[in-house]
Amino acid sequence: MCGSVLLKKEIKRSLSRRNKVLKLDRILRPQSIAVIGGIHATRVVEQCQKMEFQGKIWPVHPEKKEVSGLPAYADISQLPGVPDVAFVGVNRHLTVSVVKSLREINAGGAVCYAAGFQEVGGDGPELQERLIKAAGDMPIIGPNCYGLINYAHGAPLWPDQHGSKRLREGQNGVAIITQSSNIAINFSMQQRGLPLAFLGTVGNQAKVGLSDMALAVLDDPRVTALGLHIEGFDSPQAMEALAIKAKKLGKPIVVFKVGKSDYAQSATLSHTASLSGSYATSTAFLARNGFGQAYTIGEFLECLKLLHCGGPLSGYRLSSMSCSGGEASIIADTCVGKRVNFPALTEPQKESLQTALGPMVTVSNPLDYNTYCWGKSDEMFNIYGTMAGCGFDMNLLVLDFPNAERCDDSEWLQAVRVFRSALESRSSRGALVVSMAENISSEYADWYIEKGLIPLIGFDNSLRACEIAADIQRYWEQEDSEPILQLPAVGGEGLALDEAVAKKKLIEYGISIPDGAIIDSVERALEKADEMGYPVVLKALGIAHKTERNAVRLNLENAETVNAAADALFLISDSLYIEKMVSSSILELIIGVTRDAQMGLQMTIGSGGVLVEILRDTATLLIPATRASVENALLNLQLAPLFHGYRGKARADVGAAIDAIMKIQEFAQSEADRLLELDINPLILCKENHGAFAADALMVIEDRK
Repeated sequence: MCGSVLLKKEIKRSLSRRNKVLKLDRILRPQSIAVIGGIHATRVVEQCQKMEFQGKIWPVHPEKKEVSGLPAYADISQLPGVPDVAFVGVNRHLTVSVVKSLREINAGGAVCYAAGFQEVGGDGPELQERLIKAAGDMPIIGPNCYGLINYAHGAPLWPDQHGSKRLREGQNGVAIITQSSNIAINFSMQQRGLPLAFLGTVGNQAKVGLSDMALAVLDDPRVTALGLHIEGFDSPQAMEALAIKAKKLGKPIVVFKVGKSDYAQSATLSHTASLSGSYATSTAFLARNGFGQAYTIGEFLECLKLLHCGGPLSGYRLSSMSCSGGEASIIADTCVGKRVNFPALTEPQKESLQTALGPMVTVSNPLDYNTYCWGKSDEMFNIYGTMAGCGFDMNLLVLDFPNAERCDDSEWLQAVRVFRSALESRSSRGALVVSMAENISSEYADWYIEKGLIPLIGFDNSLRACEIAADIQRYWEQEDSEPILQLPAVGGEGLALDEAVAKKKLIEYGISIPDGAIIDSVERALEKADEMGYPVVLKALGIAHKTERNAVRLNLENAETVNAAADALFLISDSLYIEKMVSSSILELIIGVTRDAQMGLQMTIGSGGVLVEILRDTATLLIPATRASVENALLNLQLAPLFHGYRGKARADVGAAIDAIMKIQEFAQSEADRLLELDINPLILCKENHGAFAADALMVIEDRK
């Protein structure tokens, strides 16, 4: 099958998968719950009673007559009705037969608590297959998971303690879904003021994946934003569908993806493979689909709070106010290296603030407004309101509360009231920034969230929360990405093509390469050098990393140097490649394509040459990538200043580089069914209007002998 036809078929299949939503209404919002098993099942009953679940609870136990004051049923067949969902808290082998019985009575679904399935060796994987078969078309959560808690509707299918509480009538909250039950418990215990509407775990994802649960949860009108803690993607296509739905509903999603240390360290043929790890791939996938990405638990939770109170930010421009120069300095330093920034105030803005502050205060952003106005509502209102009226995307007030057990915090509460009033008067968004978690009580955090004033905790977490929220808005303003290219598994071994063969294939797609030829003797090398004109390059064919093997000789300017180079290289290879040395070179890039089992083809763009793996100045894009995303990746490399002429040097032909990268992508898509790796290092960028040339190419394809 040719690549273009394959791509069209895969896009059609992916779009179909995007529109498929697993029906989980009965599980998520049950009116009746069957609770099957011993101690773990009993705990579920207790949690339902604590949360005052309004539906029916039917304990099932072969010996007990009652559980937590409720009548127990000896068998599923004796239940007084068909449950919307069942918590299955029995051993792993019995779980299979219980699930089969639930399916036979048309139960709405089941939470399978037991471990010992796919996540272990031995008979675990086979047992999970039996479980899937037993469930048939009935959805099951797990196995190997705690279940879920619907805080909005008071339905906990949960066999343990948890820290959050049922939402009041009319109150909204965020949803968090994770693969780890213990992490879910930890999230529920947070005391940052973040209201939870839903908490779910998916365990082994035997039938219901994390993305399936997320798609269903987004429909709940009381869910304002969604947080996902992901160890591994269940389905890229379903995640793509989730991204589209989130944007359509205006419900932002933040992902905390673990696995950064799981870097692809194995030595493979291409430099690209050593640069592109699973974490780089997942990061590219998340950005492509408009998910905000958090790298720590703190910024994950703080960003969810910010998104809950008003959604994404319209931009990256922040203001900060504090009554301490030390705090102003710290938050300014924390901003370094981030996309969010504290823009300098304009002269009119400075004048307005100076009028409000008086002549003794230096006006800047971040602003140290000093303490002369502390406790004076009118003066603070003028200062806060003037800064909030400057058009920033988010206005921050740095404010740590004193210990209420030993101190009077009335003036701090006054500052919060005034800040909130000032924001309302200017129709501006704002948040408190508390430097340390212990410097605000959970009661205050809860109360301020309810009033729409976000108490962000920690300088770095606060700024990262703003950055992620602005990223999401930027993603939403772009057109939806095409589905990633999903590829069939490759069965054959990899076949490495030599440079000459690889370049011949690239030429067919309009990719510029230097004039070159294969030679088999020193005499032929001298003849070709005379034909091409000096300087030339001479390389040994059949060697993957030529520089490491000293298998390439550059800038050969006469017959004597060509003769000496050819004599040396014929000692390590029977065949050499000679090509014209590229003139007017400005810089070198690496452009690589590798194959990911889940994400299809991925493209690495970065600083090239011999130091590529030391510099690691790269960006990863998933194919198909847009021209705009390619340009953005290039312009965000560390070497980007060189494109525009650095210290009087000529400008690089960036347009030619983008053209070349798009043609490389076109080639990769055409060979998608068998391409394993493609490594162009370097892609030489010449001065403006002089083009870009693939000076070296390594290609690995599936060997179909």
